[in-house]
Amino acid sequence: MPKITLDEETVSRLDSLRIEDESYDEIVTELINIYEAEELTLFHGGDYSSD
Repeated sequence: MPKITLDEETVSRLDSLRIEDESYDEIVTELINIYEAEELTLFHGGDYSSD
């Protein structure tokens, strides 16, 4: 797994999103899933037929 370095502000923001003892890996995975779901929604949101 790649290693990344986060600045203090980013860690603070992640801490404010964590629930109980949720790991950073869990919160980042959840954020990525939300981002991907929103991206798919936006992509398909304009997919209307004019028939």
